[in-house]
Amino acid sequence: MKRKNILITGSSGLVGSAAVGYYCQKGNAVEGIDNNMRKVFFGGDGDTTRVRNALVASYRNYHHHSLDIRNEKKLADVFRATRFDLIIHAAGQPSHDWAASAPITDFDINARATLLLLELTRKYSPSAVFIFTSTNKVYGDRPNYLPFVELPSRYELPKDHAFYHGIDETMSVDMTTHSVFGVSKASADFMVQEYGRYFGLATGIFRCGCLTGPAHRGARLHGFLAYLVKCAKEKRLYTVYGYKGKQVRDNLHVQDLVAAFEAFYRKPRVGQVYNMGGGRYSNVSLLEAVSRVEEIGSLTMKTTIADTARTGDHQWYISDTTKFRRHYPEWRQRYGIADIMQELWDMQDVPIV
Repeated sequence: MKRKNILITGSSGLVGSAAVGYYCQKGNAVEGIDNNMRKVFFGGDGDTTRVRNALVASYRNYHHHSLDIRNEKKLADVFRATRFDLIIHAAGQPSHDWAASAPITDFDINARATLLLLELTRKYSPSAVFIFTSTNKVYGDRPNYLPFVELPSRYELPKDHAFYHGIDETMSVDMTTHSVFGVSKASADFMVQEYGRYFGLATGIFRCGCLTGPAHRGARLHGFLAYLVKCAKEKRLYTVYGYKGKQVRDNLHVQDLVAAFEAFYRKPRVGQVYNMGGGRYSNVSLLEAVSRVEEIGSLTMKTTIADTARTGDHQWYISDTTKFRRHYPEWRQRYGIADIMQELWDMQDVPIV
């Protein structure tokens, strides 16, 4: 197989590091961009230094760039040096709360930097496949207007509802509260679509639900399953924000996401949007997640439930991946919620390369 040149932003993060490992193991030349902004966002809990060091030590075909994706000049230097076959843009500011505290910085990182990467791709690597990790938050709080039924441990939709098997790409993004984070990611999402449809780049947009894996640096403001396990192990108080702890999230293992990226890369399309998450195969409420961790660790967690939910947060979100599975029928999920949580307990904070 011909050696490919691959660029991965956010290369020390959960998604980026998994992609680095996958493509390096296949013998490709991988350039990674990551300046550990996650530590700025989330403090020590978000520090990705160990992951970066593990990647550099493990792969001779990996070259790391500690640069800020907002720096157009330095980004251009990377693009001028190499003609890329695949670009995976996984860098970003991922927190509702942090975005509200610094809206301009959040928009620069999530929206403007994405535009810079797209324009540099169009100029220097126009035949590259460009994959963007978007978010289900582009739908804002629209999912919260669905007719949920309250069950003992979770909210659910009636089984005859059109979205019972998950929310698909037809959900409106208009007339809804997105949060500042949701708006910056939606702006980037639409621009990646436009560079596909208007300029003809092979762009794929993956609107992800909760992503996780053992290398996830979970923090209070982001990465709830990994942070939940961290709190359990370190006997920290874990705070659930709103919805009585019955809010539901689908959780997709990062290795299953990278497998979806690879499927798209092999047969790319132009400006396609895919809802991507654990779906009905892998989902959990916060109350259920706490119970699972307590069972796995044979412990009782210290938890509290705040009355107020985070602005724009979802009461229930399960992704419908039908469109992606129709386009790429070879893709299969390998990790269910039980597998994910056991692995998080066994291997949390161990860099997986």
